[in-house]
Amino acid sequence: MLLRSKTNSDDQSFDSHNEWLSHIAEYLLSLPRSVKRLILLVSDLTLSFVCLFLALSLRYGHIAHHISPVILALCATLPILGLYLIGFYKGVARGFLDTVMGRVAQLFFILLVIYEIIIYLNPLEGVPRSVPIIFLFLFFIGLWNSRLIIRELLTRWRSHEQSRPSDSSARDNIVIYGAGEAGKDLLEGLRNSHNYHVVAYVDDDKQLIGAYLLGKKIYAAHSIETVIKKYDVAQVFLAMPSVSRARKRQIIDRLSDISIKIQDLPSLEDLVDGKVTVSSMRKVDILDVLDRQTVEPDAKLLQMNIKDKCVLVTGAGGSIGSELCRQVIKNKPKCLVLYELSEFALYSIHQELTIKQANTPAYQDIKIIAVIGNVTNESNLLRILNLYNIQTVYHAAAYKHVPMVEHNPFEGVINNTKGTYHCARAAIAANVETFVLISTDKAVRPTNVMGASKRLAELVCQALSQTDSQTCISMVRFGNVLGSSGSVVPLFTKQIEQGKPITVTHPDVTRYFMTIPEAANLVIQAGAMASGGEVFVLDMGEPVKIVDLAHRMIHLSGFDIKDTAHPEGDIEVIFTGLRAGEKLYEELIIGEDNIESTDHPLIMQAIEHSFPLDELESVLFELNEKQKEFDVPWLKQRFKQFVAGYQEGTKAA
Repeated sequence: MLLRSKTNSDDQSFDSHNEWLSHIAEYLLSLPRSVKRLILLVSDLTLSFVCLFLALSLRYGHIAHHISPVILALCATLPILGLYLIGFYKGVARGFLDTVMGRVAQLFFILLVIYEIIIYLNPLEGVPRSVPIIFLFLFFIGLWNSRLIIRELLTRWRSHEQSRPSDSSARDNIVIYGAGEAGKDLLEGLRNSHNYHVVAYVDDDKQLIGAYLLGKKIYAAHSIETVIKKYDVAQVFLAMPSVSRARKRQIIDRLSDISIKIQDLPSLEDLVDGKVTVSSMRKVDILDVLDRQTVEPDAKLLQMNIKDKCVLVTGAGGSIGSELCRQVIKNKPKCLVLYELSEFALYSIHQELTIKQANTPAYQDIKIIAVIGNVTNESNLLRILNLYNIQTVYHAAAYKHVPMVEHNPFEGVINNTKGTYHCARAAIAANVETFVLISTDKAVRPTNVMGASKRLAELVCQALSQTDSQTCISMVRFGNVLGSSGSVVPLFTKQIEQGKPITVTHPDVTRYFMTIPEAANLVIQAGAMASGGEVFVLDMGEPVKIVDLAHRMIHLSGFDIKDTAHPEGDIEVIFTGLRAGEKLYEELIIGEDNIESTDHPLIMQAIEHSFPLDELESVLFELNEKQKEFDVPWLKQRFKQFVAGYQEGTKAA
């Protein structure tokens, strides 16, 4: 009982002592900056005098009384003046870095030379030549340690403050995965964070296991689950900016069974100034989850149809169209015409590009023209193509949302198919050099109007490419792009953020995925490889089950899946049923034998059947009349006539 009472008394005394220190720390931190700077300057001046007396005493073996106080004052004040001139006191003491002391070391070397010259000229009578060396060495060590002590005390004070019950919920315990330079810099940036508390490192390097980095123990990567449970870790920060996506995928898979948030540092290419900060942390890229490897683009192919040429992009305000515009302007065309029906979408991309142009000297001479127009208006297209001497056209304008087009079939076909026809005809009439159609994997054995309309658009381009014209016409076919309007990834992200169930149409639905920048990049390269009439197919990697994607996104967001086996989970996956015209999986080619490789590892060429132009034109000329009657059976009969593998309303391939 006495022992317990004594322990409680000691704990109370310790807490009281900490409270007293906290009040002092709060008071000092609340002082005006000028006052804090004056306190540091006075304390350093005092330290300088102490170090000078110590240097003299060490040299003489006793306190030197014979040296003039004026000389001593000048010797002690000179380093303080130098520190002030190099901006040493403009920095924040708790933000002290080793690089600052590097500048101080350079200053002290210069001061040493000055001291020795003065002693040699004999103005400092009675001061031995070795004293400046001892003095500056002691003062340098004193300065260094004083800043380290300030930083450590503030760190401990903050840890004490944020370990109180009222604050504990506001700070997450985190583990840094990677004990390299990026991990070290990350911990430095997090030291004064109010939101994160680093408890440990984990690393794959066996030689680092058990060592300490900036006071934090390094654990083996295979024991990360134990570390997470031991320290009640809320998040894992991946500090491996140069590691491959395949390796990140392995790490994510290892953590997939743990409900924990994963944050990732940007790649080394994204670290512009080489400094890692807390603000540069981002959520794990969904591309890491998909394990999709990219290939370095061919600069020659990117520039072939763009550099110093006049380029027009239809559907310039859409997901693919706007990214094509961004890629085009990077390759420095003579002019870029943005052709778009939606005023708001056109305004948005035009504003973005003009701001980028204003901030980039290399883009100053590029003409950026915004044109509101419909791709079905051939005369207007021809006028624009001739007016701006367009040499390259990227035709991205299309209605692409399957359910929307399914319920508005004629509008979809007129825009997607007939619009392509008018656009390509205008390009031929204006002697455009290159015309590239952006197509979709839904054009292969389609079960919906949207896919059938895009296959008809491909057939129109194939037929027009066989006419006697100077325009090189090609098509590029690919699957879903991440982040586009209507994509499942932003939809799932929004549902998770709102705590709502994730909606998936069917447990067996699979899709191909690619990022918008990569898709646009490959479209440009494919167009440059064309000689006329090719249907290019982009390598989309392995297809992904949408339900697996939903589960991964739930785990990476730090939540548990809620189902019959886990009723206490956080986010539920609900199956809503396949929508009208939706397939379980998409294809990029019809048959394995109908594909050829190209010189680019991610671009293939599909060998597709074509039809004479006059047969297709007879259908296109009837469209408007059949639209007035809303003769959908006639329309779908034309699909069956021209589009290989078309199956009306079939939901599974």
